Amino acid sequence: MTYTKDSVIVKTWVSLVMAGAYTVDQVPALFNLRTVVQEVLGTLE
Repeated sequence: MTYTKDSVIVKTWVSLVMAGAYTVDQVPALFNLRTVVQEVLGTLE
């Protein structure tokens, strides 16, 4: 399974991180979920 920036779960996690409920490090490393969330947030190092 591969997530994209348009996946509902990615949008949900981006919202949660932006709201301060979670940090990027708390996003599950499920397939490529954390990577895509980082890309959307612009925090990919």
